[in-house]
Amino acid sequence: MVEFNTMSSVHETDIDSRAKEAEAYYSHGLLNESLELYEQILSSTPKLDPNRQKLLKEKIQVLKNEIAELEKVKQTITSDDITIFKQTWEVDEDVPEILGSVSAYKELGLFNEAIEGYMKLFGLDYPTVNIIPGLVECLFELHSPSRVIDQVYNIIYSNDLSDSVKVDIRFALGQEMENRKHKDLALELYQSVTEINPDYPEIKSKISALLSATKFRSKYDYLLKYKIVTKEQLENALALAKKANKSVEFVLVEYKKIKKEEIGKSLSLFFKCPFKAFDPKMSIPYELLTKLKKPFLQQNTWVPLNWEMTTGEVEILIDNPADITRTDFISTLIKAKKYKMSVGIKEDILACINYFYDQKNTPIETPQEDDEDSMFMLPEIDFEEDDDQPVEDDGGMDEASSQVVRMVDQILITAYRKDASDIHIEPSLITKKTDIRYRIDGVCQEVLQVPLNSTRGLISRIKIMANLDIAERRLPQDGKIKFKRKGIKPFELRLATLPTAGGYEDAVLRILAESGAMKFDDMGLSERNLEQAKKIITQPYGLFLVVGPTGSGKTTTLHSALGYINKPGVKIWTAEDPVEISQQGLRQVECKPKIGLDFPRVMRAFLRADPDIIMIGEMRDKETSHIGIEASLTGHLVFSTLHTNSAPETITRLLDMGLNPLNFSDAFLGVLAQRLVRRLCKSCKKEYHPTEEEFETIRILYGKEAFDALDLKYTPEFKMFRAEGCEACSGSKYKGRLGIHELMVGTKEIKKMIKTEAPTDELFKQAAKDGMATLIQDGIHKIFKGLTDLDEIRRVCVS
Repeated sequence: MVEFNTMSSVHETDIDSRAKEAEAYYSHGLLNESLELYEQILSSTPKLDPNRQKLLKEKIQVLKNEIAELEKVKQTITSDDITIFKQTWEVDEDVPEILGSVSAYKELGLFNEAIEGYMKLFGLDYPTVNIIPGLVECLFELHSPSRVIDQVYNIIYSNDLSDSVKVDIRFALGQEMENRKHKDLALELYQSVTEINPDYPEIKSKISALLSATKFRSKYDYLLKYKIVTKEQLENALALAKKANKSVEFVLVEYKKIKKEEIGKSLSLFFKCPFKAFDPKMSIPYELLTKLKKPFLQQNTWVPLNWEMTTGEVEILIDNPADITRTDFISTLIKAKKYKMSVGIKEDILACINYFYDQKNTPIETPQEDDEDSMFMLPEIDFEEDDDQPVEDDGGMDEASSQVVRMVDQILITAYRKDASDIHIEPSLITKKTDIRYRIDGVCQEVLQVPLNSTRGLISRIKIMANLDIAERRLPQDGKIKFKRKGIKPFELRLATLPTAGGYEDAVLRILAESGAMKFDDMGLSERNLEQAKKIITQPYGLFLVVGPTGSGKTTTLHSALGYINKPGVKIWTAEDPVEISQQGLRQVECKPKIGLDFPRVMRAFLRADPDIIMIGEMRDKETSHIGIEASLTGHLVFSTLHTNSAPETITRLLDMGLNPLNFSDAFLGVLAQRLVRRLCKSCKKEYHPTEEEFETIRILYGKEAFDALDLKYTPEFKMFRAEGCEACSGSKYKGRLGIHELMVGTKEIKKMIKTEAPTDELFKQAAKDGMATLIQDGIHKIFKGLTDLDEIRRVCVS
C-alpha cells in the first residue's frame, strides 16, 4: 500500500496532482491504491470546496463498489480459471498497451513493475534495441552499473532468445554504458559481442575508439587489465629477460605463449602509435639506409621503414617512441618533413636490421650515373614558384641539376615500389603546377605536384635517360629506359612524349613487366573458358585472337598462352611493338616502323623462317590481318590482338576490314575478350548480406532469364563481399587486379555465320547458346566468389 504524510491543509495544485496520480492508479487497475489516495485527499483537506468534496465521495464509493465486486468474483473463480485468464490477458495485450503501462509505471516510480512490462516486450514483435534503453534506465534506478549488467544477462539467459537477439542486447547495453560514461563496462560488453560475432556492424570501430580513449599507465597495463597476463607472470618474465638478455615482450611471447598481437596492442595503446612486427616480405627502401651504419642501429634499436613521397613522411620503427634522446638522433640523421613512429619488439627490430643489411636480401646494382649520396632521395625538395615568370624563359632548373636528377629517380623508384603500371607527367598552365600521377591497379592516382618552372628540366632528364632528342619539343617521341639503382631490381620503362599547350610536353612512362609469363592456369579464367582456351591453343593451326582496350592485359594473356605451349619441339616467332615480356624459347622481333620494319614485313619474314607458332602484336590493318589469315591457313597457329569491345564485335570488325569471309571462317578458332578489374583487398574483405535492390540490380545486369537459370535466390543467408579499406590497400579497398573474360569459340555454327557475314547480334545469340558468358556475366560470377565488386564491373563494362 502507498503511504502519505497527513497534512492539515493542502494547496490547490497539490490536490490536482494527487487526483491525477489516483486516476493513473485507477486506469492501470490498481483500485486499492487509487481508493487510499482519494480518501487521503478527502481527510487531509477539511476546507475543500463542497462540489469537489461531493465528487471525491462519489469516486470513493464507486471504487469501493468495484473492489467489492472483484472480491465476489475472486471467491467464485478456480485456479484453472486464473490460468486461462492470465494466458488470455497475455495474448490480448499488445505492444502499445504495454508501452503505455510501462510509461505510467516509470512516472509513478514503480520501476520493478516497469521492468516486468519491458520483459513482456521480449516475447512480442518489438525491436530488441528499442527495449534496452528504457530497461537499463529502470535498472539504474534500482542497481549499480555492474549489477545492471548482471540483471540484463539474467534476462538474456532466462528467456528463449536467439543468438542474434542476445548479441543485439549486449551491443545496445554497451551503448547505454558508454552514454553514461561507464567506458570500461562498455568496452567489456563490446568485446563480449566480438566473441559471439566478430563481424558485428560498428563493433571494431567502437572498441578501437574506446581503447584509444582509455589511459594506460604502462606498457603492460592493457595485458593486466584484461587478464591476459598476471602480475606474477610479468615479474617472472622480467627476471627471465634479465638472465637471457632479452626483452620482456620477447619472453612473454616465446616462453609464456602470449600472442604477439596482444603484446603489440598493449604497446600500441600505451605509446599511441601503430605496432609493427617483423615480416620478411616487408621492404625497406635502400636509400634510407645508405647513411646509417648497422652497429649504430642495432645499439639504438630503431630502423627507418618507409617514406611517403606525397607527404615527405618517414616511418621509424623503434622499441620506445617516448625516448626523446633517440628521436632527436633520428631527426638529425634523417631530415624529413614529417616522422611517423611505429613501435616494435626489440628482437623484431634487430631482425629487421639484420635482414636488410644482409647482402643476400639487399640487391646491389651499380648506379647508372649518380654517386651514392644522390641516392639518399628523401622528399626534402621544395621548389618555389614565381607566378610572374614568363613561359618562354621559365628560369627553372635544367636536366643536369642534382635536384632534378634526384627527383626523377625518386618518382621512378616510388612508382616501381607501389606496383604502378604507368607514370603520367602532366604540366598545366592553369594551376602553374605539374601533376605526377601513377596508374595503380588500372586507376590513376595523383601522388605529387611540382612547380611548373622545373618541368622542362624534368622532361629533359627523362629524355636523356631514354636517349631521345631534348631539343625536339614540337613532335611526339618514343623511347625506352633501362633503370638500375641500388636496392631495387633493374627494370625497364617505355617512354612516350607528346607536345601540349603552352610549349610544354607531357610524358607517359609504362613500367614494363619482368621477364617470364604468368601461368595460364593462374589467369583467372572460368572453368569453361580455361578448358575451351586450352583446346584452342593446342590446335596445330588456325587463328586465335585476344581483344580489349589498351591496358586490358591482352599481351599478358597471349604470352601466358604461349608459355603453356612453349615446348622444345615447336618454333615460336613473335612480332611486337615493343617487346614487353620476354620468355626463354621464344624468338622475339621488335618492330620499328621508322625504318620500315612493320608488322606485315616481319610477318613475311617469319613465313620464311620455319615457324610453328606466330604471335603478331596487333592486327592494325587489312594487310597485317590478311597475312595472319594466310599464315593460319598454311599450317601455322597464329595469335594476335585487336582493339574491340566484345568477342562477337571482333568478327564484324575484321570482316569490315575487307577479309575474305570464307578464308576467315576456315582459320577462325576463337576470340577472347577481356578486361581487368581490381581485386577486393584480402586484408579488409568482409562478408555482408546485400539489399534486395542490390540483388535485383545484379539480376538485371546478368540478364533475368540467364540469372534465373542459375537457381540463385535472395534469402537471409545469401552473402556477398565488400572491403572497408585498410593500411594494406591504402584505404582504396582494392589490392591487385584480375581478368574477366568472354570467350567465343569457333564452332560449326559460328563458322557458318561468318561465311554469311551475319550481324553481331546473331553472332552473340549463337555464342550464348554455345555456352559463352559475357564480360558482365563472368564478372558477376567473380563477385559471388568474393574476388571483386559490382562497382568494378560497372567501371570497365558497358551495361
